[in-house]
Amino acid sequence: MTTEGADGSAVDGRTVSADVAVVGAGTAGCYAAATLARDGYDVVVAERKDEQEAGHIACGDALKGASNFPDAIPRSQIEPAFTNTDVDHGRFEIPQEDTVLEIPVPGELAVIDRWEYGRRIIDGAAEAGAEFHYDTVVQDVRQDEDGTVIGLTAMRKGDPVTYESDVVIDAAGALSILQDKADLGDATFDTNVDYSQFCSGYREVVETEEPVPWDDALVFKPTERSAGYLWYFPRTETEINVGLGFQMTEEPMELVDDLKRDLSGREEFAGAEVTDKLGAALPTRRPYDSAVAPGFMAVGDAAGHVNPTTGGGIAGAAYAGKYAAEQAIEAIEDGRTDEEAALWGYNERVMDHFGARYAALDVYNIFTTAYDVDDLMGLLAALPGEQLAEALYSGSTDMSLGLKLRTAIKSFGHWGTIYDLYQTKNLADRLLELYEEYPTHPDAFDRWQARRDDLMDEIYDLTGADPKY
Repeated sequence: MTTEGADGSAVDGRTVSADVAVVGAGTAGCYAAATLARDGYDVVVAERKDEQEAGHIACGDALKGASNFPDAIPRSQIEPAFTNTDVDHGRFEIPQEDTVLEIPVPGELAVIDRWEYGRRIIDGAAEAGAEFHYDTVVQDVRQDEDGTVIGLTAMRKGDPVTYESDVVIDAAGALSILQDKADLGDATFDTNVDYSQFCSGYREVVETEEPVPWDDALVFKPTERSAGYLWYFPRTETEINVGLGFQMTEEPMELVDDLKRDLSGREEFAGAEVTDKLGAALPTRRPYDSAVAPGFMAVGDAAGHVNPTTGGGIAGAAYAGKYAAEQAIEAIEDGRTDEEAALWGYNERVMDHFGARYAALDVYNIFTTAYDVDDLMGLLAALPGEQLAEALYSGSTDMSLGLKLRTAIKSFGHWGTIYDLYQTKNLADRLLELYEEYPTHPDAFDRWQARRDDLMDEIYDLTGADPKY
């Protein structure tokens, strides 16, 4: 890698060369960089924030799958950022039904200090040997005459810099500028992406005077306006991550005012102090059909690697970073970075690990856009908690005849919706099976997409939802 002068600029003033250039120092970017560096490859991470702000990201701070992270950054490195490991269930407040529904959350769960976590994964990647370039704003993607991505152009601390690399990994987050700048028209890379597949969110970290009574739960509540929800996630018994978000297809919410309004109505937040505030966009869509192009891979939020029903994506992003890095290593060793022979395996690993499940969960996200919020809340209150938990986190669930009958009795007045939900569940199961047959070679990609799109048409016809893709 090109070394740097004392002022932090490249020695030649213009060009930085590395095996891999990663854009973005979030979870996916840091795990990709750490994986590469530990195997002895030169990797540079271009991060637009300064060194102090890097790692400060708007997030709900809830971490599902806290026990299972790639070892490129040891768990011991990030564990001090796990501020509450006693959370074990979700608490759904449903004002429309004057009820509270508590459901178990399968697997290990934690609430974290996201900024502290962000700093620690950056430190972990740096200790592995990755080089971080802060205050670096990427302006364009460099491609050769064949369309292969070969680097980036950027402004670093106000000066132009060119990055030369065998592979670029896009970890730049939701609606990444890299995908707008690169010409990906001849690749399999998913370009069917627009604002309607994302949500706008805002969160505050609030210190309460007294411990909250639900410090062992993740609290959810529907918003009064638009399709969205509020969350109250306890970092500690007195430090709470509070926030809300709405789907960008809906009428915009006054996020700050709406959050303040809800906080003012909760006794436990009387006299509370706001210590941090931040907003962001995040994907609430299925994973990209393909996140590879010659010399280029997208990871994390930049590839839709988020549970579309909850917004959770930290663990998936970590593994996406690992898989992209390992695929980049294989490509570099083989001396070719085309998508067909070199990078396609990354898509397969993502779909096999979590992508298929997230795609099935997206069906329920689509379902909710087509129904009245009061009807949905009534239905939610009637569903058995254990089966609801399975549906929210695995993309599918089974219900015995007895449970179905008890649910039907409790859900009197919502039978039409519940019937539609069961039919939707069957289609989600079929979609999950189709994603489990994700093609092992791009030659079969078009046929697989056609089958998937036909099934999506059935889902839209059943739910009456507007097409999302």
